[in-house]
Amino acid sequence: MKNPILDPLAVWIEACSNKGEVSRNTVAVGIVVLDHLRRRCPVEPSEVQSKRGEIKAARSGLSAVLEKYDIPARYLKEVTTRAGHQDGQKLFELFQYGRLLANIPPKSRDAFLEVAIESLVLRAKEWLARQHLKINCDRQFSPATWISNILAEAKGRSGGKVEQHLVGAKLAERHPHDEIPNNPGHAGDVQTGRAGDFVLASTAYHVTAAPGLALIEKCKTNLAAGMHPFLLVPRDQVDRARHLAEAQGIAERMTIAAIEEFVAQNIIELSGGDQQAFVTVLRAIIQRYNDRLEAVETDLSLKIEIN
Repeated sequence: MKNPILDPLAVWIEACSNKGEVSRNTVAVGIVVLDHLRRRCPVEPSEVQSKRGEIKAARSGLSAVLEKYDIPARYLKEVTTRAGHQDGQKLFELFQYGRLLANIPPKSRDAFLEVAIESLVLRAKEWLARQHLKINCDRQFSPATWISNILAEAKGRSGGKVEQHLVGAKLAERHPHDEIPNNPGHAGDVQTGRAGDFVLASTAYHVTAAPGLALIEKCKTNLAAGMHPFLLVPRDQVDRARHLAEAQGIAERMTIAAIEEFVAQNIIELSGGDQQAFVTVLRAIIQRYNDRLEAVETDLSLKIEIN
């Protein structure tokens, strides 16, 4: 008998795709939905989703469901996006909360659902197997060029996480006796009560791949609190950041710098100016970066390997 779940599931995946990519939130919530139907079929909507539309077991219970299918918890700690929960609701509706499967003998239905879940598990494991960022450090080039190559390799993949953790690693290497906070890239300053991504004495460091007005407003808040805002962006975003700051009348009261030069300067300083030691210092910073990333992020494909 043909598996009656795979074709509708494929249609659902296609509908939830964005430019051919399916998010981890959608894959995870799909596994949760099908797992619900394995345990009970059919179900009432109130049994599997909250009044706000969140799929039950897709947040605090997600790790247990994923581990049941041999997916490590680092794949995704919880489904946090509204779109993810909406995708889960759509999948329930596609199968009419299990009523379309109710007439299939229980053993066959369970086998069909397990196969369907395995198709999503495969997607999760393919994501987990993604290669790290691999960077070639040509010794003829400057440290700033190496950092530029890292940012170029990460562009479109990291959502600003690489930039944030790279600056955090640099600060930790430069200030080994100070506690440099380590937060996930999605944790906002307001959410965590932070004055910036990193704060040293009265300087608040803000790191972003794409500066916007909201971040400039945070810098204004720093100034009002007697702190010095230090905005770090990729080299090609420096002019944009400066224009935004000028429009708000604070450009002369804050520091705006390129991440490439900021990290490269420390590589040169920590090496004592010895060009032969530049790569050694870079490796130390990248090791800190990888350790910090692994401690708080789930996307470990953003770890960096230096050749």
